Amino acid sequence: MPDGQAARVGSGGTGQVHEARAGTDAVRAAVEAACREADARRAALRAWSVDDLRTLARRRLPRAIFDQFDGGAEDESTLRDNREAFSRRRLMPRVLVDVARVDPSTRLVGGTSALPIAIAPTGAAGFGWHGADVMIARAAAHFGIPYSLSTSATASIEQIAEQAGGRLWFQAYIVKDRSFTFRLIERARVAGYEAVMITVDLPVGGKRERDYRNDMSIPFRYTPRNLVDFATHPGWSLRMLARGMPVMENLRGVAPAATTAKGIVSTAGRNYDPSFDWDGLRAVRDAWPGRLIVKGIVRPDDAERALALGVDAIVVSNHGGRQLDGGIATLDALPGVLRAVAGRASVLVDGGVRRGVDVVKALAMGADGVLVGRATLYGACAAGQAGALRALEILRDEIERTMRLCGAPNVEAITADLLADGLPPPPAR
Repeated sequence: MPDGQAARVGSGGTGQVHEARAGTDAVRAAVEAACREADARRAALRAWSVDDLRTLARRRLPRAIFDQFDGGAEDESTLRDNREAFSRRRLMPRVLVDVARVDPSTRLVGGTSALPIAIAPTGAAGFGWHGADVMIARAAAHFGIPYSLSTSATASIEQIAEQAGGRLWFQAYIVKDRSFTFRLIERARVAGYEAVMITVDLPVGGKRERDYRNDMSIPFRYTPRNLVDFATHPGWSLRMLARGMPVMENLRGVAPAATTAKGIVSTAGRNYDPSFDWDGLRAVRDAWPGRLIVKGIVRPDDAERALALGVDAIVVSNHGGRQLDGGIATLDALPGVLRAVAGRASVLVDGGVRRGVDVVKALAMGADGVLVGRATLYGACAAGQAGALRALEILRDEIERTMRLCGAPNVEAITADLLADGLPPPPAR
């Protein structure tokens, strides 16, 4: 039984243990059946990189929907710099190392993971493809990596546990009604999630100008611009007409607008609580018995304060460049946070991860693992279950290939001496 599943059994009697295991086995069987069903389409996808999946998603989706997933805040300088930070790092591979077999498995936040990757929380995924949240969660379970469910997902806490299973983390936004947030956290506990992830970089929503230009607004208005946009993408539009617009299931009751298409806009942060502070985080730590992950830290002093409250893991994150434009790239922030943490908690990083070599660079810098969000989102938006699987297949292949090329037969061998510090950047093409 995977580490994450053991926490779901509880302290009941033998009958309850057998019942829990039977339920887990049934979920696992359903996941594998769904993945087998998608295999033929996955194999037929002409996508050899995450960027290829992004291109396929952009062709299929109306511009307003694609830009909502793809875009960042204001001038998108931080969005771009997240990617460029990986390009600024270079590797110095070892040679003549036996890499006939490589093992990319590791431990992330107290449990085993087949890859040094976890799925980042991505809201509103169902607007790109109906059922995308479940599809991405199933892909994560199939590949043996953790999955983070966003508060603003279009699948409920319980639906993911019942239809995907695996190692589950619940990402909780702090809404103005604190009792609502704590009820969500309690639902995650009952459903067997092993960790809660608190996102701390969203006191207000970022100014995402692509949304404004595409007439994505609150309340949602049909305008000549977006009607033409939808009409010229019939594959997406007909599917939405047939099944209806998805609902942000976990936000039912917090505010009417947050459970409809009105919620997927740049002003999404209006329902979140800008007064949430360190005392509020302490209250979450006191209430949650499982592992606690804090996402959105880039400063060493903030990392120190989080550790003092008993946080189990920190995600160095700037919300994928979607909040503060002009903020530091996450890979550039990683060394300072690592020095502050000094091995006392797990440290992961997200933002800009598009290649397996990016994962290896982050590990060589000292991260325990990375979170990927847009990669699997592009895949699901391009081709549903097949696309989500293909995204992780691409990343796994690239990680293993990079490990072989760097002379690293396992994750423990991905060390700082693989980094080429101080080398000049390559010339512009």
